[in-house]
Amino acid sequence: MSLGVIGDWYRRILADRQLMILLVLLVAGLASLVLFGDMLVPLFASLVIAYLLEEPVRGIQRLGLPRLAAIMVVFALFLTLLFLCFFWLAPILIRQVSQLIQQLPTMLGQAQKTLLRLSELYPNLFSAEHIGDITTVLKTDMGRFAQRVLSFSLTSVLGLFTLLVYLILMPILVFFFLKDKERLLGWVEGFLPAERFLARQVWHEVNLQIGRYIRGKFLEILIVWSASFVTFKLLGLNYAMLLGLSVGLSVLIPYVGAAVVTLPVALVAYFQWGLSRDLAYVAGAYGIIQLIDGNLLATLLLSEAVNLHPVAIIAAILFFGGVWGFWGVFFAIPLATLLNAVLKAWPRGEKSAAGTG
Repeated sequence: MSLGVIGDWYRRILADRQLMILLVLLVAGLASLVLFGDMLVPLFASLVIAYLLEEPVRGIQRLGLPRLAAIMVVFALFLTLLFLCFFWLAPILIRQVSQLIQQLPTMLGQAQKTLLRLSELYPNLFSAEHIGDITTVLKTDMGRFAQRVLSFSLTSVLGLFTLLVYLILMPILVFFFLKDKERLLGWVEGFLPAERFLARQVWHEVNLQIGRYIRGKFLEILIVWSASFVTFKLLGLNYAMLLGLSVGLSVLIPYVGAAVVTLPVALVAYFQWGLSRDLAYVAGAYGIIQLIDGNLLATLLLSEAVNLHPVAIIAAILFFGGVWGFWGVFFAIPLATLLNAVLKAWPRGEKSAAGTG
């Protein structure tokens, strides 16, 4: 009985031309992602940036400027921002990372003293021998990590090549994605079957949702990063820029990112001030930022773009992160949005999409 049902379902899919076209496109896209994803990272990153810049271009066009002039204005602002990031922000972050690495031995020493005090207060739970073993392992692991970070050099051939790819090829790709958008879309459509009603339906929804998601997520990162940096700076917390950027980027991974970034913020504050009022101020301010982001900011910016259950979001992060690493985590929600659109467009029962062969 079950084999007969599966056979009927399989034959119905094969008989539906629209559904077969959609499945072939999805399989080809997934295969390209798995096989060539690492090589195509600059291309995907440029597409993301082009999505971000498309809305400002349209806004300037609505003021009466032709599209090419609007693109030139927005692209000039983009290059200025890229210049500031590379020559102003990057040195600050590199300096703070170096300072943090240099402070690691001191932090480990303070941690060992704290654990030893706990062993004196609670000898049945914490023994001095176990604490010594833990601190030895931590020192070894952190020492290796520090050596890897300090030994990394952009003067290496691979590092220099990667830097050139991102600094030269990506702006060029972004410019042509904006300038020749219609021509590129027409070129891609020329390779696709003419009868693709179902695929076009899925693409329309995904294009709309992903565009909103990318723009909303970028604004969320920028606002959370700025708010965190200003807050940490006013409170006198060390490595304010580095921690603020970490908090901002943590919104890329819903639910999980905020929990992960809480640890470094708490540890830096603890090793700087100990169990004091300043630590409580930092913890309270960080909690308020996360509360506003989760209950107000994300709702305002992403309510129309992310219509997914939290379980689906976490499952997408785990799956696509395992398939494609960091970029899989980064694109987890857009890819989950694509899957959700496919499921919504999937024919129900005996009914199929228009154009069934």
